[in-house]
Amino acid sequence: MADLLAVLAVVSVLVAVAVPMIARSKSQASLAQCTANLGQVGKAVLMYAEEHKATLPQLDNSPAPGGWWYYKEQVKSYAGLSGASSPADKVFACPSDRGYGEGTERATPFRLSNKHDYTSYVFNGVNLPGIPNVAGWQVAAVKEPARTLMVMEWTAHAPLSWHHSLTRKQNTPFYNNAENVVAFVDGHVKLIPIYYDGMNAAYTRDPIGGYEYRYSGN
Repeated sequence: MADLLAVLAVVSVLVAVAVPMIARSKSQASLAQCTANLGQVGKAVLMYAEEHKATLPQLDNSPAPGGWWYYKEQVKSYAGLSGASSPADKVFACPSDRGYGEGTERATPFRLSNKHDYTSYVFNGVNLPGIPNVAGWQVAAVKEPARTLMVMEWTAHAPLSWHHSLTRKQNTPFYNNAENVVAFVDGHVKLIPIYYDGMNAAYTRDPIGGYEYRYSGN
């Protein structure tokens, strides 16, 4: 009996150690996949620009509901996709994508949402009055391409995080320094903290000093 209890104790310890390690490994694998996919999406955007007078996607004439995710329809062929968008468009999907739902509301991941064109990543193209963006910009006109955002995870708009989330699986409240995978106009991809002033959604303005990104191209 004593031997059995000893074995059970050892097994309990091993399980207690193994479960967090497995969770961390899955999280790291998901982050790596999100980063790799966004890298390919960023390349597709730049390839699109190359063939359109060095100009980034312009979203003024996007169909309803329109918005900064319609860029996918303009660039997806450069990522090897054709036909109607669908959940099968894996290159536009982050495995950690949990969609957006408040409280106990069940959220559909953006990568599985027809409304959001089946993409976990959005273009820095919110071309509303007063909002910084690079929609329709010529690549060469962007003054700091290594700091200017081009494509990013949806959560960078809030900000929230799908990777090192301080709200776990909840999508509220927004918080400062939420980590997001982003692609810059110069093509590099990185996990970075996003600034939040406590009141305004992150994408509505450039961050304060000390952050390594900006939304505006000038």
